[in-house]
Amino acid sequence: MKSYIKTMYSRAYSDSIRETMKNRTTRPDAYDHNCFGYCTRCQTNHSLGLGNARNKALELFRELEQNKTIARSDNTLHEPLLSTDKLFSEARGKMFGVLECVTPDNCTRWLYSFSGQYNGSWLADGWVPPLFDVDVFRRINDPVERQIKTISREIGQAPTMSSSRLNFHKNRKKLSQKLMQEIHALYKLHNFRDETITFTDLLGSTMSKPTGLGDCCAPKLLNYAALSGLTPLSLAEFYFGRNNRSQSRNHGQFYPACSEKCRPLLGFLLCGADKKIKRHVC
Repeated sequence: MKSYIKTMYSRAYSDSIRETMKNRTTRPDAYDHNCFGYCTRCQTNHSLGLGNARNKALELFRELEQNKTIARSDNTLHEPLLSTDKLFSEARGKMFGVLECVTPDNCTRWLYSFSGQYNGSWLADGWVPPLFDVDVFRRINDPVERQIKTISREIGQAPTMSSSRLNFHKNRKKLSQKLMQEIHALYKLHNFRDETITFTDLLGSTMSKPTGLGDCCAPKLLNYAALSGLTPLSLAEFYFGRNNRSQSRNHGQFYPACSEKCRPLLGFLLCGADKKIKRHVC
């Protein structure tokens, strides 16, 4: 498959959840295309709007504030690792996403996601999984991560500007780059045409891939929906926790799918969804 030759960027928007809760009738048109990406196959942008997912996201936001946990089952309600306290610490907050779907027999189903890992875990009950097999990821990642940490300690102990220190830096960089290539190879993208591809298929082998590519809410939600035979209808994402260091993400605000780590994938992931949506709407 051809690599992406262009990606359409829109001006990011944000909207206060707290303000929206005061005025539930507000639904700005600016949200109609908050999740989109360019599809090289169809030579067009595929998109998904906020729709009903907006109000469901507000419900999730209130749950997180009231319960102070991301636990979505009674069995994990008091699990310390699922507490939202860390999101207000130096570790800072995280994006959360909600996807409205419909099953083949026209029943509504809601999917939930958090960006990246949560307190070091890729998996949590009630939340969609990442785009790769977590067990395989651990087998590949964990031994190399231990090596990298060992080298980092050796760098700290080596004399400044010494040849050994420089060699340690080179070895760590090589290990990190090789590990990233192996991890990216684990990611499998599924769309609504029943197609499956890898990052390399989609973006090419030479394109630089940012850390965290594919780990955001929208790709995780859409990938899981496609794998589960669901049709996506609307999607909303908001930030929860202490503002990030650049102040580009603020607690209690909606944001569109990001341009760097999401949008290059969304054109493929959304491909085929529009036809399925039309069948359900009609």
